[in-house]
Amino acid sequence: MATAALLAPDRVVKPTFEPVIQGATPQVQSTESFNPKKHIKFTPPSKVYTMQELGLPEDTGVSPVAVSEPFPLFTTEAIHRMRAEVLSEAVWDNCKYSSNLAQCQLRGFAPEYAPFVYDTWKNPETLAIVSKIAGVDLVTEMDFEIGHINISVKSEKQKAEELIAFAEKASTEADEGIAGCPWEDDKPIVDWHTDSYPFVCVTMLSDCTSMIGGETALKTGSGDVLKVRGPQMGCAVVLQGRYIEHQALRALGATERITMVTSFRPRCPTLPDDTVLTTVRPISNLSELYFQFSEYRLEILEERIRDKLKTLRETKRGGKKFNTLSLKKFLKEQEQFLAHMNKEMIDEDLVVRGSIDDSHLLRHRTNERKAKRSRPS
Repeated sequence: MATAALLAPDRVVKPTFEPVIQGATPQVQSTESFNPKKHIKFTPPSKVYTMQELGLPEDTGVSPVAVSEPFPLFTTEAIHRMRAEVLSEAVWDNCKYSSNLAQCQLRGFAPEYAPFVYDTWKNPETLAIVSKIAGVDLVTEMDFEIGHINISVKSEKQKAEELIAFAEKASTEADEGIAGCPWEDDKPIVDWHTDSYPFVCVTMLSDCTSMIGGETALKTGSGDVLKVRGPQMGCAVVLQGRYIEHQALRALGATERITMVTSFRPRCPTLPDDTVLTTVRPISNLSELYFQFSEYRLEILEERIRDKLKTLRETKRGGKKFNTLSLKKFLKEQEQFLAHMNKEMIDEDLVVRGSIDDSHLLRHRTNERKAKRSRPS
């Protein structure tokens, strides 16, 4: 099966734009490894919203935390280093993808092409910061998902034309006392979706000083939309994106908007792992994605079995009666765990590159639950 040929990212011409951060090229960057004392500049977020505040059930997800306000996380030097790695020719030539959800994405480049980015997100201090905000101890989902990049680029002429159109629209609406569809909802950078993974940390790599818009829109339990302001350069947002429908709204006033999205899952093997591959299968090297997905899931299963075996032996040594119901419940849960894993690993020949359906959206999960409840027993 020619997996590599089927899934290799399209070779494209690298967009010609001047980096907002001047001098952010590999030739002028330090080769120093990630140093949290030098590269982290953390200030706690001003507000962290709970799932309950968004009108979602409290038991949804793996934490009561929904999303944070933007907060400073990395120094300017760290952002320089990240940009130098992710915008390198090697990354553009080997790790560029696009889909119906987002036109330009770079992914699967760490650690081979981006060792600094890799070390940044694997560092215990970085993990501790993200975990504290998320309200649950987290680890990176898998190496392939470290530093996923979403890019929106426009020329100076396009930027100016958009700003003029925005000003004219605002003036007309003010004169006539009307308000139509918000301009930023028209062509989002990333359309409505739920993430494949429990938590994400979204970091801004662009200068947003003159940017208008660029918020993250979240759907609440009532169907309303809550907008969380976009982060400034070096700042980040933590979001429990697997359980909240959201989209990245487009922005005006800047020639680029580059965000880095790193995905996380609970460290504890006994917590649920609701990871799906719906939104990432069509934009991935499936051989690598499936290996890493299988590896960590089987490691979770291994830890669960070891813990259960330890409990069984301790029960036996204590002279207690064997708990058949408890073991059968455990086995049923692991059967479901493996069945879910098997379901997510679709045959390579059935995966259409760049085509992401809408089965990841919350309304489909709700309809599935209703259908199951309505089936005769």
